[in-house]
Amino acid sequence: MNDTARPGRAVPRRGRHPHDDAPDTAREQALLTTLPEGPARQVLTGRIVRAWLPMARRLARRYQGRGEDAEDLEQVAALGLTKAVLRFRPERNTAFESYAVPMIVGEIKRHFRDCTWDVHVPRKVQELRRTVREAVKDLDTGDHGGVPGVAALAARTGLSPQEVRLGLSALECYSVLSLDSDPTGPQGGHTLLATLGTADPGYQQVVRREAVRPGLDRLAERQRYILYLRFWCDMTQRSIADRMEISQMHVSRLLRDTCEQLRREAEGVGAAGGQRPSPGSAPAARGTGRRR
Repeated sequence: MNDTARPGRAVPRRGRHPHDDAPDTAREQALLTTLPEGPARQVLTGRIVRAWLPMARRLARRYQGRGEDAEDLEQVAALGLTKAVLRFRPERNTAFESYAVPMIVGEIKRHFRDCTWDVHVPRKVQELRRTVREAVKDLDTGDHGGVPGVAALAARTGLSPQEVRLGLSALECYSVLSLDSDPTGPQGGHTLLATLGTADPGYQQVVRREAVRPGLDRLAERQRYILYLRFWCDMTQRSIADRMEISQMHVSRLLRDTCEQLRREAEGVGAAGGQRPSPGSAPAARGTGRRR
């Protein structure tokens, strides 16, 4: 009798399926469906999971080299295997490996989709990225050193040009760069933080000037002249008083009242026809009389 006919020995088959060495746990799984929640069910679940762990680990190794630790992937695969054991129903006449493999692979893919991206990207965009990335690998021969064109990628994938562009835009979005990183290389000496702009205070100054411009046009000539000497020529109140031959107190009062008028008009406080009287003529005349 040859070896292939001896009882108790597995006969190797050509083109064997990668899960042909799967353990026979049909009896344990049938018993599991009859047990209520409790310690006995938990012990039996653990026994079945341990029996199928080699298969789950083989599936996890397919996804190594994609930026995730091997042990983390094996943990995710074990989680998918546990879900499969708990949800499997033998009465459906389905081989357990046919039920468990899609669930384990799906758990691993969900892990990559939900836990390994630095920013939230919709699932559709992630799928487009994956499709476009595979097409780029297939079409890029390395001769031109660049990414194939949108038309070529669309013809290869069957996607629309808009979907291809969306997938291309997501190719470099898997992880974010630190603001301390140097986009020009280790010898560049410039960080991304240095390229970020800051709020320019000059813009706010422009807004303020435009807000008071209508009020300036409505001021009396003397009021505008005093503002010009004080804020554009940077003269002191004493110097303005000497030039205009009025008292320093009068200059101070004119500046205060004029600025208050401009502020109220800029904020929309003054109503049409209810503007405060121009604070220049009468006090200025009295001041001028005192100096003369």
